Amino acid sequence: MKKSMDKTLVLAGDVGGTKTNLGLFFKEKERLVSKVIETFSSPNEPDLEHIIKKFFEIHPVSVTRACFGVAGPVINGVSKTTNLPWNVSEDRIKKQFHFHHVRIVNDLTATAMAIPLLNRDEFFSLNQVASIKGHHLALIAPGTGLGIAMMMYQRGRYWPIPSEGGHADFAPNNDPEAELWGYLHQRYGHVSIERVVSGSGLVNIYMWLKDSGRIGEPEWLSQKLKKNDPAKTITDAALAGKDPGCVKALNMFVSIFGAVAGNLALTNMTMGGVYLGGGIPPKILSKLEEDIFMEAFTNKGRFKTFLEQIPVKVILNDKAALVGAANYASQLK
Repeated sequence: MKKSMDKTLVLAGDVGGTKTNLGLFFKEKERLVSKVIETFSSPNEPDLEHIIKKFFEIHPVSVTRACFGVAGPVINGVSKTTNLPWNVSEDRIKKQFHFHHVRIVNDLTATAMAIPLLNRDEFFSLNQVASIKGHHLALIAPGTGLGIAMMMYQRGRYWPIPSEGGHADFAPNNDPEAELWGYLHQRYGHVSIERVVSGSGLVNIYMWLKDSGRIGEPEWLSQKLKKNDPAKTITDAALAGKDPGCVKALNMFVSIFGAVAGNLALTNMTMGGVYLGGGIPPKILSKLEEDIFMEAFTNKGRFKTFLEQIPVKVILNDKAALVGAANYASQLK
């Protein structure tokens, strides 16, 4: 690799089951700015190292610090990715590419680290409550799966706290949700929050409504569900008002999503805000703007007033995980 004239460049990565984004970033004032970003198909590669090698073949620069947000738990610098047959290792990457410093973090940890750095126009507020600086933040991100992370404020800065909270128990709040839990328990045994609040979770809700006779399925929708991504098909039909069953499924999804986000706010006293990330929230903004989400978020009995004081915002920047990983890399010493 050729030597870069800009010694402040860091390499950041967002490693997912479908795609991997790699980017070069530099610091300008307090903002991490992307110099270049490339996207690679994760399933087409045997490991992350092959993708890094391809990236540097396109952009032959030298960097000394790198951080990768990986979709999976990270223990002692190693992650076995959840939706890929990869073992990602800090030491192996460091040796192969001669980096001085390498960190692997959970992808939600990387996204959480970006939150204090994003501009106001990179968020969409679901309530009119101002964030309080110096208080804890929480991130909940439904997409292919469900990720959760926290940012704890101590000693004048935010500290990321990784989590696998998406695999905690789903707790029903009413009779229909209890019946949904029973349906999923028969199929999966353990019913995690991710089984309900994710792309596949939306499909699970729809299938329960259908199999329990609560909704019918028109022929045109049956054909679309067979040919296309079911979660997207249900979402599109619901947002366009084309099918009442899909509307019912998405409404239930949003209500459970709101309740889970409210639980997260209570558990961590997140007066700095609850942030909705992942691929799903930006695509269903019009539904999140309705009362369903915030009513479920604040429906915590005696703590309703407390939860009404917590800002809830959707992250609009789809490269937030890269920004956070770059931020982490820039601080490595």
